[in-house]
Amino acid sequence: MGSGPTNPEYFDFERYSSLEGYAYDLLAILEDLQIQSCIFVGHSVSAIVGLIAAVTRPDLFSKMVMIAASPRYLNDVDYYGGFEQEDLDQLFGAMRDNYKAWCSGFAPLAVGGDMESAAVQEFSRTLFNMRPDIALSVAQTIFQSDMREVLGMVAVPCHILQSVKDLAVPVIVSEYLHQHLGGESIVEVMSSDGHLPQLSSPDIVIPVLLRHIRYDIAK
Repeated sequence: MGSGPTNPEYFDFERYSSLEGYAYDLLAILEDLQIQSCIFVGHSVSAIVGLIAAVTRPDLFSKMVMIAASPRYLNDVDYYGGFEQEDLDQLFGAMRDNYKAWCSGFAPLAVGGDMESAAVQEFSRTLFNMRPDIALSVAQTIFQSDMREVLGMVAVPCHILQSVKDLAVPVIVSEYLHQHLGGESIVEVMSSDGHLPQLSSPDIVIPVLLRHIRYDIAK
């Protein structure tokens, strides 16, 4: 909600001020489609949204495959998320001051590569098409979130896929997920670069993704 072809007028700032709002949407979609069990593939914050949904309705998910997921982006005592609050304040300030300029600078950093690459161009279009106030609200919800307490409640098997170099999610976060998830989990660090490896390195990601979809770690 708030990006792509969705009507921005339907974006509920209060509902989507927490990731739980997105998890409720996911459960509503699965119910509407009458999905009784699925393999959920989620990238970045969508992976965490999937975990929240799986805590509420574990019967709907046979496994979770997560790409570049992080339960918390802010550094904390005994936890390295990759960002200090000052970093996030600067990011939010740049979005407020000149959203289009921020998009142009953020896209190549997030994806990995130069502004002319097809992957960066595609991600840039996604950002440019978002209404700036919605984009800022979504960014604040994502980067200020802390879902670490949810991890231990997840009983569904989780496959954690991570780029070896990711601006938003340090590799150590994938090991943190592995150590703190309540159910079975497995980690694979891919040789891809960037936070959106499915865009920047599909030749690396797709075979890994398919292998984890087919491979079951549940005992």
